[in-house]
Amino acid sequence: MVLTDTHTHLYYETDEEKQALLMQRCFDNKVERLFLPNVDIASIAKIDHLVSKYPENCFAMAGLHPCDVKEDYELVLDEICESLMDRQIYAIGEIGIDLHWDKTTLDFQKTAFTEQINWAKDLDLPIVIHCREAFDEVFEVLEKEKDEKLRGILHCFTGNLEQAQKAIDLGFYLGIGGVVTYKNAGLDEVLKSIPLANLVLETDSPYLAPLPFRGKPNESSYLVYIAEKLADIYQVDLEEIASVTTANSIRIFNV
Repeated sequence: MVLTDTHTHLYYETDEEKQALLMQRCFDNKVERLFLPNVDIASIAKIDHLVSKYPENCFAMAGLHPCDVKEDYELVLDEICESLMDRQIYAIGEIGIDLHWDKTTLDFQKTAFTEQINWAKDLDLPIVIHCREAFDEVFEVLEKEKDEKLRGILHCFTGNLEQAQKAIDLGFYLGIGGVVTYKNAGLDEVLKSIPLANLVLETDSPYLAPLPFRGKPNESSYLVYIAEKLADIYQVDLEEIASVTTANSIRIFNV
């Protein structure tokens, strides 16, 4: 059995010993594939360091997180874009729109999102989308950019059935994380109408820890609790959840 965490910021832990322990707990829980979303310029080196230590297990993305889109975003995008030339990356992400913290940067966020979608198309890579309180705005951009190359993951999906279907129809998989284990989130009910073939697993560590760790720092080894919840929802065994979602991740990232 191999579990795949399609979205983890495990590289935030820079203490070498603690990082090694995080990775060992992943392996102990069969989490053997980890995809690392970029958020800003500083995270590039941290991701590359972790990939260099675990080249068979860790896979890099590149992108500018919408919360890091500020007035100087064009300069930052230029620097991130330059990094694409001499690194192996498997997706452009995480990118998108976040209106939870700052609505004043919406125009910047939309422009940066669109530009990075075009990087992905030029490189024939998937995108990994961060969408918080901005579903309409994100999908307005996606509808404009829709073509045969547009594909990827809607990270941390917590929406309703209509939103799920809209994402799937545009060629996106739904990233399911710890929220699915929360008792009043309602995501489990939504997923009962969504085929497992449209899902991938993620932790978004160190955020959004699943039960029984809610409110504590998350880690990629906890992916097994999310997989167990999906096994319960779909009434299949854990191995089936691992097999289908890992196969989906291979299809998306081509690795």
